Amino acid sequence: MASKEYNHLQDVFLNTLRKERIPVSVFLVNGIKLMGRIESFDQFVVLLKGQDQAAQMIFKHAISTISPSREVVLPQRDAEA
Repeated sequence: MASKEYNHLQDVFLNTLRKERIPVSVFLVNGIKLMGRIESFDQFVVLLKGQDQAAQMIFKHAISTISPSREVVLPQRDAEA
């Protein structure tokens, strides 16, 4: 059950970043920093579009941190646990 909740939060966070076109810094586990906007995502990858409009497909297992450039307000859940 915790895994499903985790995936739901991840999806809500990434979808909010995508819909609001919030610039992000994506830090990979090897220390590389990528910058751009979340174009799309699925269970395994995130598609990041940079300032030069080139898209990069990043596997989620390679991501350490996603840092938005501004505060992100997530939609409220219907029922609080």
